[in-house]
Amino acid sequence: MSKVTWQLGTVKSIRPETPHVKTFVLALPNWTPHLAGQHYDLRLTADGGYQAERSYSIASPPEQTGEIELTVELVNEGEVSGYLFEGVAVGDELEVRGPIGGYFVWRGAPSAPPLLLVGGGSGVVPLMAMLRHRQHLGLLTPAVLLFSIRTPEEVIYQAELEAMAQADDSFALLLDYTRQAPPGWAGYQRRIDAALLAEVVARFGETQPQAFVCGPTGLVEAVANGLLAVGLPPDMVLTERFGPTGG
Repeated sequence: MSKVTWQLGTVKSIRPETPHVKTFVLALPNWTPHLAGQHYDLRLTADGGYQAERSYSIASPPEQTGEIELTVELVNEGEVSGYLFEGVAVGDELEVRGPIGGYFVWRGAPSAPPLLLVGGGSGVVPLMAMLRHRQHLGLLTPAVLLFSIRTPEEVIYQAELEAMAQADDSFALLLDYTRQAPPGWAGYQRRIDAALLAEVVARFGETQPQAFVCGPTGLVEAVANGLLAVGLPPDMVLTERFGPTGG
């Protein structure tokens, strides 16, 4: 039970990812190895005793010891994300507990099937932990990330993802812009539907991939239904979704 005890993590660094997304690196006195895809709860306590709690996926891989990275999107009227963006500085302490979750995880077994990762917005965070874990392990398990974002300035981890794809022929990065694409963009520029998913799944040939889908509820449901429609069995489609104030 010790792994889910509240502890105070110290903010080592704060890294902007996009205009509305930041990564907080927390040094933990009681760091516990996590699985790629797990999350931490973060709790804020006001002077009067009022508490607010949110769950945030871990962005860092299990190999990054002694600390965790939590990538947080600023949510409109979000009391926790708003405080993290405006009221937290390097050296501050934040109350967290984890790692939590055992369903939406990728363990990185060499014998595991290919990876199909589908993320919407900040839903890419746990998928990034999986990709970083895969990279640390040196695995050449075929992997595709289909990342749905509205505009070019909202691509979280863009430089790292593009470098990862350039250095690894077994990993494909597919960006899908739903509102505005960069000038001259020749890739996907529409809502994810069954036809688009059929194209992506076809990249794996005869081998069925293990799919991890994370993002807003509407996107996750549409993608999960689409993957089932193109032939993936239900046990090969794992989902994690969040509402407007979730993590």
